[in-house]
Amino acid sequence: MQQIICNMKRYFILILFLVSLASFSQDNLFSEEEITITKHIEGTLLIPLDLDSRNPSLAIIIAGSGPTNRDGNQNFLKNNALKKLAEGISNNSIATFRYDKRIIKQIRQGKVDKDIMFDDFVSDATAVIDYFKAKEIYNKIYVIGHSQGSLVGMLAAKDKADGFISIAGAGQNIGDVLVKQITKMAQKLGEEAQKVVTKLKDEKTTTDYPATLASVFSLDIQPFMINWMKYTPTEIIKELKIPILIINGTKDLQVSEDEAKLLKVANDKTTLIIIENMNHVLFDIEGDDLENSKSYNESFRPISPKLISSIMEFIRS
Repeated sequence: MQQIICNMKRYFILILFLVSLASFSQDNLFSEEEITITKHIEGTLLIPLDLDSRNPSLAIIIAGSGPTNRDGNQNFLKNNALKKLAEGISNNSIATFRYDKRIIKQIRQGKVDKDIMFDDFVSDATAVIDYFKAKEIYNKIYVIGHSQGSLVGMLAAKDKADGFISIAGAGQNIGDVLVKQITKMAQKLGEEAQKVVTKLKDEKTTTDYPATLASVFSLDIQPFMINWMKYTPTEIIKELKIPILIINGTKDLQVSEDEAKLLKVANDKTTLIIIENMNHVLFDIEGDDLENSKSYNESFRPISPKLISSIMEFIRS
C-alpha cells in the first residue's frame, strides 16, 4: 500500500512538472531585457526564442498621450494593453521594444519638467530608432504608434524605419479634434474652444476662455499644445515613403474610424484595417459604452486577436 502511495506521489509530481513546463513554454516564447536608451528613456526588449537570425525584425511601440508607461498604463488605469501587444508580436517571432514616456521617470524622481514639449516625444522615439539601427542587429525596424504615439511615430519613422503602423491615430490636427469633441458636448463651448485653438495655431497663448475649459487649455500647457498643433497627421503621413498600416476599432470612444479613413485618403498607398468591436485600449467589446469605459482598467482582458494577426500579416508581407 505504501509503495502504491509513493508511486502516486511521484506520478503527481511528474504531472505538475509537465504542466508547469508546458505553461513556461507557452508563456515565455521570448526573453526579456531591460535597456536604457538615453537618460530619459528606459524600456523592455522582447527577443523571441525563435527569432529569424537570417532576417530578424524589430517593432518599436510608442505609447499614447498622458503619463503612460511602457505597458500602456497610467496611475489609475491599468490594462497592460501595450505589454500584451508587445508579447503578442514577440510570440510570433518578431522582437519588440516598448518604453516609458520620459515623464514617467520624471514623476518617479519627483522632477517633472514643466517645459516638456511634444517635440521631446519625437526626439525620444527618434533616439530609440537610432539606437537599434546603430546595433545593426535587425534587418528591418517597424514603428508602431498608438493614439498620440501615431503622430509621434510618423515623425520619427520618416527616412529611418522600414514600415509604420498607426493604431487609433488621429488624422486631424489635435486642435480640430478638441474643438470637435467639445462641440459634441456643448455647442457654445465648442465656439469658445475654436477661438482658443485659432490663437494657439497662431503660436499665441491666451487666458480668454471659460473656466469650464481650463482643464483642456490651461495656460501652463498651452506651449505644449502650440508645439503639438504644428503637426497635422494627414500632412505628415503624405511624406512617408515606406509601407504603412492603419488600424482602428469600431468601438473606439476616443478616435473614430473616420480618423483612420482620413489617413488612408492622405496616403493612398497605405493599408487600412477596421477591426470590428475593438476599442481604444485594444480590447474587443461586445457590450455598451459602460463596459467599454470600464475596460480601460481591466488588465485581465486579452487584446484583439485580429490586431495581432493584422500586424503580423503586414510585417511578413
